[in-house]
Amino acid sequence: MNLAVSGLDGRTAEQDAAGVVNSEVLYSYYLRLLWQQQRAGHGCLPNHLGLYPLNFIWLSQRYLQSAHDVHGLDRGTEEGELREELLEMRRDEWQELRELLMQHRAHRHVLEVALAEIVAAGCMGGDHLWRDLGFTDRRQLSDLITLAFPELAARNNADMKWKKFFYRQLCEEGGHFVCRSPSCEACAAWHDCFGPEN
Repeated sequence: MNLAVSGLDGRTAEQDAAGVVNSEVLYSYYLRLLWQQQRAGHGCLPNHLGLYPLNFIWLSQRYLQSAHDVHGLDRGTEEGELREELLEMRRDEWQELRELLMQHRAHRHVLEVALAEIVAAGCMGGDHLWRDLGFTDRRQLSDLITLAFPELAARNNADMKWKKFFYRQLCEEGGHFVCRSPSCEACAAWHDCFGPEN
């Protein structure tokens, strides 16, 4: 294989390979962070983070194990189990959100699939998405979306709250979600969508 062959965007194969490695490092960082926050009781993610159990086991073995916490992977919480059951009841909604994210993924690494599923699971919570995922602030979530789902990040040019933005996208794409206003500018709940997240 000729490593000096340029890709369609002008990058060399070496740069493409480095981009995949860097993406894996960044994505695995977010994956570990989300798992650690869930295990610490932050956010509303279920025990398997919203992933199918076999996918969670594979990711656990590959990305989540550490020398000091190998035995903690399979241990969830009763609250996490209840969230697993609630997610199953809303699986169709989760699937639509997952598909929205997958349609706009960066295509840098397979971990984008897991992150799409986790973010979709976070949308099932009742708080701001960054809190439901267990992040400490909205910036962490925005950075993750910009990295893994850059087209969606670019579409949110008015800095709409992420969960509301995702559901608005589903509404506009003809999903099963009712838009309450023909345009955001005419909406009485404008502050709920665009106001500060405290």
